[in-house]
Parts: sequence; C-alpha cells; structure tokens
Amino acid sequence: MSAWVLPDHIADVLPSEARHIEELRRGLLDTARCYGYELVMPPLLEHLESLLTGTGEALDLQTFKLVDQLSGRSMGLRADTTPQVARIDAHLLNRKGVTRLCYCGPVLHTRPDRPHATREPLQFGAEIFGHAGLEADLEALQLARECLRIANVPSTTIDLADVRIVRNLLAGVSVNAQVLSGIHAALAAKDAAELAALTRDFPVESREGLLALLQLYGDQGVLIEAKKAFQRFPGISQVLSNLNWMASRLEGAAVTFDLADLRGYAYYSGARFAIYAPGASDALVRGGRYDEVGAVFGRNRPAAGFSLDIKQVVGVVSPRALKAAIRAPWGESDEVNAAIAELRTSGETVVCVLPGHESEVDEFHCDRELVQIAGRWVVQAV
Repeated sequence: MSAWVLPDHIADVLPSEARHIEELRRGLLDTARCYGYELVMPPLLEHLESLLTGTGEALDLQTFKLVDQLSGRSMGLRADTTPQVARIDAHLLNRKGVTRLCYCGPVLHTRPDRPHATREPLQFGAEIFGHAGLEADLEALQLARECLRIANVPSTTIDLADVRIVRNLLAGVSVNAQVLSGIHAALAAKDAAELAALTRDFPVESREGLLALLQLYGDQGVLIEAKKAFQRFPGISQVLSNLNWMASRLEGAAVTFDLADLRGYAYYSGARFAIYAPGASDALVRGGRYDEVGAVFGRNRPAAGFSLDIKQVVGVVSPRALKAAIRAPWGESDEVNAAIAELRTSGETVVCVLPGHESEVDEFHCDRELVQIAGRWVVQAV
C-alpha cells in the first residue's frame, strides 16, 4: 500500500474546500457570539470514563479508544463534543444562572454515520444551560436556522419530535435495554413488523400507541391526530402543545413532524429537531433538549442545543467566489516592497510572482496588478 493512501472515509481538504470551511467556521462562531454564546475548546482526547459517562452505547461504539502511555489508563478520541461542554458547565464554570457556550472542532468516528460521510467531521455546536423553559429550546432552534442562513443553505425543512412521547407510552412497562434499543430502531425505520414483534407482550394501550406512532408524521395536522390517538396518556397532551408552540414561532419556516423519530445519542430528554435541505443525504442539524446530560458530572442542569458538521454543510451549498487578488512583481526595492506592504495592511491579497515562475493558485482571482507608472507603483485592472 502506498504511504500516501489515507484510511477509508478520511480525506485531505484541498484549498477551495478548505477556504470555504474556514470562512464558514468563522461566520458560525461570529453568529453564535451575536447571540451571547461564549467559545470553549474542549480537548480532543480524554480519559474514557469521563468521555463516555452517561452517553449510551451508540457513542461508545463510535469512539476510538487507546491507552495513555503516561498513565496506562484507557483514553478516547471524542466522537461528540456535547458531553464535554456539559462537563465544563458543571465542573469548571459552575455558574448559577444561564450559561451559553459554543464550540467548533474535529470529532472522530469509528464508522461513518451516514453514506459517503467523513469519519472526521468538523463539529460546530451551541448549548444553553440553566433554563428549563421552552424559550431555550426555541433559541437553540432559531440560532441553528440562522447558522444555515449564514451558510447560504437553501430551502430548509425543520422536523420536530419529542422523546417524552415514547417515554409516556412505555411508562410502567418493564423493558430491558436491548428491547428498548430495538424499539427505537424500529420506530426510526418505520418497521411495523419488527415493532409488533418486540411489543407483543406489552400492555395493549402501550403497544397500540407505539404502532400508531409509525403513521404520525407530516404537517401540523399530525399533532391533532396524535392528541386523539393518545387521549389515555395525559402526559402526552402537554408535549404536543409544546411542539405546536415552537412550530408557531418559526416564522417563514417549513415545519414537519415525525413523532417516531428517536435517532441520535441517548441523552435527549425532551423536544428534538432536525433540519434538512436539498442535496443532503441526512439532516444537516440535529438538536433539542437534553436536561440529563450534566447529571453524570454531578450537576443536573436544564440544557438545550444543537450541532452540525461544517464539512457536510459545505458539501451541499454552492462554492464561494474566488478571493480577488493583486498580482505583483517580486523585487528588492524599498518602493515596491512598501507598496505591497501597504496593500496587505489595508486588507488586500497580494500574490508576488517569483522570478521565472507564474504563481499557480486555485483560490485567488488576480483581477489587478501592481505596476510602475512614471516612477510610482500603482494598481490597475488586468
């Protein structure tokens, strides 16, 4: 095997895409800052028991594991940043009021989480801790929408769900972890036969309720149908009202509902959302409420937020225009070097042509050049 061949689903990022990714990263962090979110930078590597505490089997299977040569302890390369941010909120900041945190950095997956995906996403996310009300859920969703707008993602659709619907349907039913995982998978896949087999010994109301979920997806009429279908489960009525409240405040958005959607890591505790766009094989954004994510760190604070993979977003939007640049001759005279320095200080990109070579660049459009006219260095159009 050639030394330069990379592992499957791992790739170099070349100039055009790299510039787009970096510009979008800056834009998303600036957007989060405008909402009052503070930037944190958790480490890529942590002790395994800290990294995976409370996150469930799905994240465990996605995590690369290794042994620390200094301590001999098991360590992991993060596959998701949300638990790390919860640890920072609980142990390092330990604030009493609302805390808004954002982050952006690579995560590593043992397997791609969707067809043709990278195993090294560049994950951007934002979390709001300390407020249990729907206002925090809505703020997280509004910020996620704004981030996709900044990225120039067209025609998005927001899909809403809530894990408490299934929890209410299973209240009082003894279910082991393996069966529960199978139920979640069958609901996500809309597999009625598998769901019926897994719930054959359940109480009739719970079993029929779970099977009814498979048909409850579509527009806002789904909430009306669900309210009728789940009249015997009083806790579900408020959950449906909350989803309707959120949907009614998403001005100009295309909103759908899929009440059986339970995909994602195990820490979601309430409303969930996914944002889709044309050209994407899966949701561009996933988020929602995960009040229990900090409990394992000794501080069970309300929490809501979202995350996205910047590489995935860049893959579904139009390329950005090339950066306008000025071509300049390489020289040793103080005059030409001063002129070049002044242009760069003012924010211009100046590409010097080295003796005997024309610069080979993909990222800059040299639409002007620095030339000497009547003893003065001036910029003129090419």
